[in-house]
Amino acid sequence: MARVPTIKFNNGQTYPVIGLGTWKSKPGEVTQAVKDAIDIGYRHIDCAYVYGNEKEVGAAITAKIADGTVTREDLFITSKLWNTFHRPDLVKGALQASLQNLNLKYLDLYLVHWPQAYKEETDLFPKDKSDNIIFSDVDYVDTWKALEPLVGEGLVKSIGISNFNSKQIERLLKSAKIVPVTNQVECHPYLNQRRLIDFCAARNISVTAYSPLGSPDRPWAKPDDPNLLEDPKLKAIADRLGKTVAQVLIRYQIDRGVIVIPKSVTKSRIASNFDVFDFKLSQEDMSLIDSFDCNGRLVPMTASLGHKFHPFENDEF
Repeated sequence: MARVPTIKFNNGQTYPVIGLGTWKSKPGEVTQAVKDAIDIGYRHIDCAYVYGNEKEVGAAITAKIADGTVTREDLFITSKLWNTFHRPDLVKGALQASLQNLNLKYLDLYLVHWPQAYKEETDLFPKDKSDNIIFSDVDYVDTWKALEPLVGEGLVKSIGISNFNSKQIERLLKSAKIVPVTNQVECHPYLNQRRLIDFCAARNISVTAYSPLGSPDRPWAKPDDPNLLEDPKLKAIADRLGKTVAQVLIRYQIDRGVIVIPKSVTKSRIASNFDVFDFKLSQEDMSLIDSFDCNGRLVPMTASLGHKFHPFENDEF
């Protein structure tokens, strides 16, 4: 079994460079997917409360520990604080709810899922009569301050952020006692995030790429949207290397020093996505793939447009 390379966070914790994403994985499919992933060699599982499938992910983790395939210490489990739990008095309870769902005593990594907060103590997507999301004005800086003590309490080993732009990170760092270990963002050749990756690297913050394959199964995809997996230039690279386009896209992130979390519930694809450690992309290939960048954001979070902390509204990076 390939030994998965790791990235060292700014707090000394190491994290596997590849993990299994679980966004959009249906509760009825995700338990088997996580079991298959652990059997294949994945040790990093990326979850979130809002995905609605943490209990099923937890059932798989519990089963694989029980049957001796792994110990808890072998695994690296991430979850995320949803937007309705940003108010400081709700943060610890939200983390504990994810721990309960996952049947774990601690998380390896807990992320603030988005910088913008929604109305508390209601639905996960609270809406008014016009079907617009109801915002909360809680400041993510205050949310972060509520998260920091949970490390000392042993509920989580590392804390980080997700979908934060450079200005929001800069603002957070001015008052943070703990520097985020990672910023998890949409990242693929159409949105290669080079400026944000460089910005984070200068501050010793790693980047984790979600939707690295271009999220072709996103619910709002249109038939004529460009599809990375069908791009002829990528197919040519993959054919030359004897790899799939998905493997090339995953390797592209690894070769940039970015953690990558491709999602699948199909055992053959989960295995194929993991089979990326016997090749590297040439500088020519990397430069060609870099040239695809067109600020092509596929997860624009339009429901939050108008929120003062929406990270993408002013073409920030």
